[in-house]
Amino acid sequence: MKLFISGGGTAGHINPALAIASEIEKRQKDIEVYYVGTPKGMENKLVKKYPMYHIQIQGIKRSLSLENIKTAYYTATSFIKAKKLLKREKPDLVVGTGGYACWPIVSAAASLGIPSALHESNSIPGFVVKNLQKKVDVVFVNFEATKKLFDKKANVVHVGTPLRPDFETVNREKTRKDMEIGSKYRAMILSFGGSLGANRINDEVLGLMNTYGRENPDVLLIHSTGSRHFAEVSQKAKEMGLSELPNVRILEYISDMPEKMSAADLVICRSGALTLSELAYLGVPSILIPSPNVTDDQQYKNAKLFAEDGAAIVIREGELDGDTLYKSVSSVVDDEKMMEDMRRAALKLAIPDSGDRICKCLFKIIEDKKKK
Repeated sequence: MKLFISGGGTAGHINPALAIASEIEKRQKDIEVYYVGTPKGMENKLVKKYPMYHIQIQGIKRSLSLENIKTAYYTATSFIKAKKLLKREKPDLVVGTGGYACWPIVSAAASLGIPSALHESNSIPGFVVKNLQKKVDVVFVNFEATKKLFDKKANVVHVGTPLRPDFETVNREKTRKDMEIGSKYRAMILSFGGSLGANRINDEVLGLMNTYGRENPDVLLIHSTGSRHFAEVSQKAKEMGLSELPNVRILEYISDMPEKMSAADLVICRSGALTLSELAYLGVPSILIPSPNVTDDQQYKNAKLFAEDGAAIVIREGELDGDTLYKSVSSVVDDEKMMEDMRRAALKLAIPDSGDRICKCLFKIIEDKKKK
């Protein structure tokens, strides 16, 4: 079996693509997997395991721009190049996970009758997924509520989002014991703003450490600043005297995220679709601060679904301040019933067998097309 998989622009598109490829590999012997991306996309850094084909394409600028002329040219030429690649390599299946990088190969596969699928992690379908919804054999969605946003002629299936294998093997009890949670500390709060970090979250979490952290030495607070801000935040923390607090830990990056997230009683973070899937799978209550810099306010719409089901508290960045964050944190961590209710609500949003659902559907599509 030969699989072409594609998704780019952000890690939120690339990581689900890698997870889907991994799930298919588990169930299919003698499989060849190839990643299709753009020459300069983030996928070139994140995709280590699979050989990669490059097709030049770029996104549409939402304002008047000469770049859109170039985009129109790439759109036409990329489709032709993708068709040539597919005719030469003859994959059995093509899967895209959104972002402009996957448009050429998924669109070309659908036009050639090659089994094709899309996966949408966000609550609101992106431009590429909307554009191709009726052309591909199936569109997988992360959230049940997303299904109603598609055309009735599209084949849309709610499957959740598969996660990295290390989320499936994490041992919450052991990690909490190793971190002395339950003995030295009554609870643990984990916070982060993404791999690069977020200035506003960094500043407000430092304030939280200086107030709630000082007042509650039996609560462990761990914060990841992101690579761009570590030196600056560490200096601020030192000036505030936070380095003297044994229950406060400031890190540049969290390399063992599944373990840290599973051990947490509360997570403070952005609300990218993949992060929400991880929180749901592990059943962790959260305070979500959606990024205001995401197209169509996607992160707020994602977070809103979690809040409506009682799994999270949402704070808009424009409404974020020390007092609001302090009250939100204490309302969860200092109320065991609230924390347990949120944990149960998060678990209800999870689909632990997401990989199975996706693979069964894809294998059936391949078999059905072979019979025709």
